[in-house]
Amino acid sequence: MTSTININAYSDALVVLGTAGIVVPIVRRWGMNPILGYLGAGAILGPLGLGSFIQTFPFLYWFTVVDAQNVSGIAQLGVVFLLFLIGLELSFNRLVTMRRLIFGLGGLQVLAMSTLIAGAATLTGQSAESGVILGASLSLSSTAIVLELLSKQGRLATTVGRVSFSVLLAQDLAVVPILVFVSVLGVERDGSVVNHLLVAFLQASAAVVSLILIGRLLLRPLFRLVAGTHSTELFVAATLFVIVGAGIAAHQAGMSMALGAFVAGLMLAETEYGKAIEATVAPFKDLLLGIFFFTIGMAIDFREFVREPGWLLAAVVCLLASKILVVAALGRLFRLSWPAAIESGMLLAPGSEFAFVSIGMAAALGLIAPGVSSFAVAVTAVTMTLTPLLAMLGRRAASRLRVKDAIEPELTVRPRADQRQAIVVGYGRVGKVVCSLLSRHGLKYIAVDHDADAVTRDRRDGHIVYYGDATEPGFLEACGLLHATGVIITIHSRDGIDKVVGRVRSVRPDVLIVSRARDAEHASHLYAIGATDAVPETIEASLQLSEAALVGLGIAAGPAIASIHEERDAMRQALRQAAVKAGRENTRSIRSSESPAP
Repeated sequence: MTSTININAYSDALVVLGTAGIVVPIVRRWGMNPILGYLGAGAILGPLGLGSFIQTFPFLYWFTVVDAQNVSGIAQLGVVFLLFLIGLELSFNRLVTMRRLIFGLGGLQVLAMSTLIAGAATLTGQSAESGVILGASLSLSSTAIVLELLSKQGRLATTVGRVSFSVLLAQDLAVVPILVFVSVLGVERDGSVVNHLLVAFLQASAAVVSLILIGRLLLRPLFRLVAGTHSTELFVAATLFVIVGAGIAAHQAGMSMALGAFVAGLMLAETEYGKAIEATVAPFKDLLLGIFFFTIGMAIDFREFVREPGWLLAAVVCLLASKILVVAALGRLFRLSWPAAIESGMLLAPGSEFAFVSIGMAAALGLIAPGVSSFAVAVTAVTMTLTPLLAMLGRRAASRLRVKDAIEPELTVRPRADQRQAIVVGYGRVGKVVCSLLSRHGLKYIAVDHDADAVTRDRRDGHIVYYGDATEPGFLEACGLLHATGVIITIHSRDGIDKVVGRVRSVRPDVLIVSRARDAEHASHLYAIGATDAVPETIEASLQLSEAALVGLGIAAGPAIASIHEERDAMRQALRQAAVKAGRENTRSIRSSESPAP
């Protein structure tokens, strides 16, 4: 039994799993991007890193990957899962909604950069085929790294976030034809590049149409049948079957497995099972993508960094500079401000994980020379490690430019200060609901917000909202605080809420102040500093949940709502009493500290 075990494969799998369980948590603790951790671990522990010293130091056998082929199958599955999730997140409706930025700005970025890099590659002596592959591969940006950075910073909803997301979606869509083109070109080497592109397009179209037709007929009935069993295990099995089955079907048709998985995800995104499938795939996705990035890191040859460091540095600088300029120029063409265009360019300038896949595939098929492939992979790896630094520099550059940049005309509109109306501070999701209800009941109001991009966008959409910082002295007075009937605070920043309440109460001791609060403690604090009423998010959510539960369990709506109102009043009274008690204790402690010592 022991002799039948491939110990090399098991030891290599152990290294990869050890990286996922030990190295990456350490990297996260240091505040680094886990994807960069996988890439770095793969480069260090792979056959081209410490693995190349096994003959000299045999003990490294248990700490390095001996043969990349032992984990390549799992890595390929990681690519399949990644493309499936991209398709699941897109959906046809989303593509139509964001078509201007995706197919306009994003499509032009891929085309312009591919042409620019392909031209530079052919000038250095590369063939037309290798030039096109290098250009298309290096024109892409890392979806995983950029989206994680934006998500961690809470900036996906900003202008830069939306633009970056749209360009990344366009690049994700371009990955499929790039991989198809490389695979077809590797099978048939005769003819021109145009002929190869035409063949690739026709084959991809036929495969996609076939998959869509089969999927339309089978996918929804399949998941309806499986969901009817109420078995989590069967749902997981069905999801994995569809992903792998669609990939194998595409592979048998001469396409890449990733294409089949992408189409399957795109179709399932339109169904009612999309979110459940996304939750089902999530545990597999993180591990498989980690292995995928680990194997990508194994393709990085550290010898390239010392073989031609001057050329490597020049290529990195040229790639980053050209992508920044192209994205910024196209951003201005699509009416982005200079700060947003430049920040988007710096965020999207580094290379993509898919460059490793397409360039590696092209090298394996003999379309790109091994030396050129290693050099391109090294350039991509260096630029990807620079993503967090470029993102930080982009934000700083945008901040400085924004001060000097021309102000959007929507931000210069000033409110009238001589009307009796309520002031709504914050025009996000909560603020919009408040304003909608005030308008429905015929109450006059003025809405203000500090997010310049959001104000510009809302005013262009027809909303009456004014730009300004309610915590700044004089701004609320300019909005008519002296004549205001009330102030409703909907912003989520605790410090900002406290400042606005204090400012309003110092100017108008008599005016109504209704404020959002983060929790019960914050609500009690707001009562203490002068809020008329404070609505803690946590308590209000629990009351709404209780109301839904009471009605759902058979209690009549009238008594249920009445009991909820009673509970809400009791909680508010308790919070007010706690605020009064805290104020008395503070006063008592101040008096005792001021009393002279005997």
